[in-house]
Amino acid sequence: MGFVRRQAVTAALTANAIRPLPGFRAGIPAFFAGWLTGELAPHVLGLTVADAAAHLRGRRRSWRGLALAGASTAGLAYLIKQSRDAVGVAEDALVEGLGADYIEQLDALPTPADLATPWRRLANPFAFGRAARRAGVEVHRDIAFAPYGKRGLLDAYTSEVTPASGAPVLLQVHGGGWTIGTKEQQGIPLMQHMAARGWVCVALNYRLAPRDPWPAQIVDVKAAIAWIRAHIAEYGGDPSYVAITGGSAGGHLSALAAVTPNAPEFQPGFESADTSVQAAAPYYGVYDLAGASGLRSAEQMRDHFLAPYVFKRSPRAEREVFEEASPLLRVTADAPDFLVVHGARDTLVDVGQARAFVEALRATSKRTVTYAELPGAQHAFDIFPSIRSQHLVRATERFLSWHWNGWRREQAERTVQR
Repeated sequence: MGFVRRQAVTAALTANAIRPLPGFRAGIPAFFAGWLTGELAPHVLGLTVADAAAHLRGRRRSWRGLALAGASTAGLAYLIKQSRDAVGVAEDALVEGLGADYIEQLDALPTPADLATPWRRLANPFAFGRAARRAGVEVHRDIAFAPYGKRGLLDAYTSEVTPASGAPVLLQVHGGGWTIGTKEQQGIPLMQHMAARGWVCVALNYRLAPRDPWPAQIVDVKAAIAWIRAHIAEYGGDPSYVAITGGSAGGHLSALAAVTPNAPEFQPGFESADTSVQAAAPYYGVYDLAGASGLRSAEQMRDHFLAPYVFKRSPRAEREVFEEASPLLRVTADAPDFLVVHGARDTLVDVGQARAFVEALRATSKRTVTYAELPGAQHAFDIFPSIRSQHLVRATERFLSWHWNGWRREQAERTVQR
């Protein structure tokens, strides 16, 4: 591929990352075209500059190609700035949701390093194993929690600083449209970060549609919570404190689990188990599976994907099944504290779903609701360490640490009152 063609492709990818192609059918290709470009903008920028510099050293120069390289450079610089702005967006969201004094309730105030861009970690964003070793994180793999073979396994993350007992627990639910994905593929940066700070993190597999249609997926998430209550003390975790997170379909499942504690319809055979969670931090989740928000994109997802592949049911003949599966319609006053994160340029899940869910939570829940809407962010921005994802990992840590400390104070006060 010649210089001009390379630069034309780079310019097109950069333009799509800045302003993705709209529409239900264009959403998937727009995501794949813009996701890596946006999150790896520093790397793409470096390659673009190097390519242009090499071209300038040659005998024949294409001013058209150089113009395209210049346009890409400007666009990629804009994407990098937008990613770096995530630290301010996330911090503003935490202050709005938790109060200006929330940082005083953390174990330590955020340092300049906590708020800075971790350039060294971004040099090789796919070096998960090296990052885990450097942080002293150990993964206890393939622990059975349900009788479904590979789909009934989970991993537990601990580290050198995990206490012998009483550590807070974070459950990570992978995404993949309820039809693909494994526990090893998502949430790794957040779990490694939290485990290195003494948390016990758990990542589960669950049964996938269409082989196992809905509600198998939420049943398995509930079964994993029940397993944590019964067994996490063996890994140093506190079985009475569980926070839950996940992205995309995992965001849906984590949010639904959070707003339906001990729901018998999702706990066949273990109805008496405690499946409540103390806090939830869903990323770019699907909250409206019934089309109740009126968003055309939600209706299209329901009719063209959820109904035939995930539910294998008609949303018109059995609408109640889709409504029961929608976190938007299951919010109660007893919903736990939420941190909801969504990208403003998400082409797979309309940001309108997150806005509607947050509005429902703020109107009904008695607990705090924090919402971070990230300008320029696509779907799945947190799969690997990037500028944006690293800032959100740290912001999520602050939210979870704030909640864990507050929860412990509440428990201590209740003990004294008794």
